[in-house]
Amino acid sequence: MKFETTPAFDNDYRRLRREHADAFKRVVREKFAPACDAYATDPTSIWPAALRVKSVRSAPGIFEMTWSFASPDGRATFELITVDGELRCRWRRIGDHAVFKEP
Repeated sequence: MKFETTPAFDNDYRRLRREHADAFKRVVREKFAPACDAYATDPTSIWPAALRVKSVRSAPGIFEMTWSFASPDGRATFELITVDGELRCRWRRIGDHAVFKEP
C-alpha cells in the first residue's frame, strides 16, 4: 500500500523529537504497513491489537492508531482513500491526544 501525508501531518511530524519520529517509523514499517497490505487484500482482516486502530468518533472515515503507550503518548490519525483504483493510506495528524481536536 502507498502512503501519503497531509500538510498538517508534515507540520506535526517536524515537531516530533527524533526518537519519537524513529519509533513511529519503526511501528509503521514493522506492524502498520503489513496490516495495511493485509487490509488491501482482505478488508475483513483484523488490525493488530497492539496498534489499537479504531474510528475517530467525531470524524467519519478517519481512524486513529496508537504508536506509543509510553512518553509520549503517540497517536496518529489516517484515512484510507482510493486513488486511480488503488487503496492508499493518507496520514492526517501525528502527536499525542491533541491530534483529536482536528483529526
